[in-house]
Amino acid sequence: MTLILTRSDIAALLVEVHADVEKAVADCHLDLALGRAVLPAPPAMPLPGSGGTFLAMASASAPAGLATVKLLADLPANRERGLPVQRSAVLAVSAETGACEALLDGAEVTRARTAAATAVATRALARKDARVLGLVGTGPLARAHARALLPGRSYDRIVLWGRDPGRSRELAAWIGTELGVDAAVLAGPRAVTEASDVLCTLTPSREPLIRGAWFSPGQHVNAVGAPPRPDHREIDTEGVVRSRIVVDAWTTARAKSGEVLIPLAEGALTEDDFRCELGEVLAGSKPGRTSEADVTLFDSVGVGLQDLAVARLLIDAAHERGRGTRIDLGG
Repeated sequence: MTLILTRSDIAALLVEVHADVEKAVADCHLDLALGRAVLPAPPAMPLPGSGGTFLAMASASAPAGLATVKLLADLPANRERGLPVQRSAVLAVSAETGACEALLDGAEVTRARTAAATAVATRALARKDARVLGLVGTGPLARAHARALLPGRSYDRIVLWGRDPGRSRELAAWIGTELGVDAAVLAGPRAVTEASDVLCTLTPSREPLIRGAWFSPGQHVNAVGAPPRPDHREIDTEGVVRSRIVVDAWTTARAKSGEVLIPLAEGALTEDDFRCELGEVLAGSKPGRTSEADVTLFDSVGVGLQDLAVARLLIDAAHERGRGTRIDLGG
């Protein structure tokens, strides 16, 4: 039988397994570094005449016993239709038998694993005395990041900015009410950057919103929001050059990340400057932060192995709790 998990199924399950998501994502990156998982670069399939791109994000994991593919549709024209620009679904099959174990809506999976990867990278790379968390962007990804980054960390306050002042105020109020941390709306990206010990950029920007000239020694930056397109980025070249860079997966970043491809095209850096993966830092085979003065940058493109890790967690939780819908695809 194949398990079907809808967006509402997944949202409810994530509330119950929230504390386990960060570990699941950390483990999948470690598995990749240790050769226990497979993560090819996803092929991009631009649809002629539409401006849309489809990505098949495949992965397989021996410890998880799964192979998955998330089909991601990146459709800018949806914005005018009042629809999400990005939509996705995750297909999971047994690594042992090939049987279709589950089909999951991708929206909540993507949001949860993205925030969890940022939390893993921040724990590995940020200074231990970081006290101010900055958020540039105020959409659902910002809420997911605030919820993922706060547990177990001693932030005194959150500073944030978004293009819509009303949404910025709503996010600050939600953080204060739901998470119990003081949150303040600042005047712009520069103000947030300069006030933050840990900065998360969470916008679908094409042109850089954040300048490296604003970085301070010891800062940690998570570049998260730009879609997987080589001409989109949130951090300018100076910011990338000033940083010790860690990517989620090199082959994917080399194919899809504007933060990587634009500095390479400009000759500002070489490929060797980007060849440090998060899993290698977790495994201790490559250094992350080497001094209190380093500016560290986690370039998060998002990879299918993270989707697999969260899918495994959700599939197991759904079976234990009797959630979701089961159908016989072979019937």
